[in-house]
Amino acid sequence: MFPVADVIPSRKTPVVTIGLIGLNALAFLFELQLPEQELQQFAQAYGVVPADFSWASVVTSMFLHGGWLHFLGNMLYLWIFGDNVEDQLGHGRYLIFYVVCGAAAAVGQSITQPHSIVPMIGASGAIAGVMGAYFVLFPHSRVLTAVFIFVFFDLIEIPAVFFLGIWFLMQFFSGIGSLGAAEAAGGVAFWAHVGGFVVGALSGALWRSVGRGFHESDGSHGSDPRNPRPL
Repeated sequence: MFPVADVIPSRKTPVVTIGLIGLNALAFLFELQLPEQELQQFAQAYGVVPADFSWASVVTSMFLHGGWLHFLGNMLYLWIFGDNVEDQLGHGRYLIFYVVCGAAAAVGQSITQPHSIVPMIGASGAIAGVMGAYFVLFPHSRVLTAVFIFVFFDLIEIPAVFFLGIWFLMQFFSGIGSLGAAEAAGGVAFWAHVGGFVVGALSGALWRSVGRGFHESDGSHGSDPRNPRPL
């Protein structure tokens, strides 16, 4: 199953989310025109290599992807969940939050495989942080999900906490299973997903606790039922 949309419309244009999608698209188009050998060298130079960790590569790696499915899947999740989180945090705080989650994801994966020379690329760690924040900030939301059962196809609404909770557990247990894998083997960076989601959820919980003052200073007094601040 994969998500199609959520049920909460944006109150403001999600300019940061749109901008991030645009930057990822431009970077991916650049990757597509590189010959295979140059592409590998490009990923090695600008992806996060745990054995040669650098903070500059943490930022550049967030805009690189390993193929069409990787790119389109990440952008779909960012579009579905990013606009509402951006609504809650505000544009500037959301951008900082996104980068911090991506950095936490890279650090989390690097800790589990510190000697790996395989570059990590992709926005999924940062997007996992967005999903973690959504999990906390919009617990009553639902996600319109495409479900395939053999040859049958249907669209159903699934509670967001269930959809995101199952996703997180899949990443966590897959990460546990990957701990014994060879560091040179590559594969999915599950611990980056776990780390990003946890940091995003903790940030969302903190925002629920202290965000009221920011909303009130912006002129919002909680009359909108989509506002998840605690009563």
